[in-house]
Amino acid sequence: MNPLYEAIVELLNARKKQTLLFAQSSMSESQFKAFRQLFLNEFGKSGLEKDLEKVLAEKQHKER
Repeated sequence: MNPLYEAIVELLNARKKQTLLFAQSSMSESQFKAFRQLFLNEFGKSGLEKDLEKVLAEKQHKER
């Protein structure tokens, strides 16, 4: 896998964890559960991470 992608995802994961902790501390359990699902859909493997992987793969392909 692309080392740049892995480094970016590692940084993102740390911030996602921190954001989820902030949200959990200020929401009811049911609100947090819904927020967590929406948040991870947007910023997780099926959202931002997937888009990022695609952009980096396209950029790498164009550089060849």
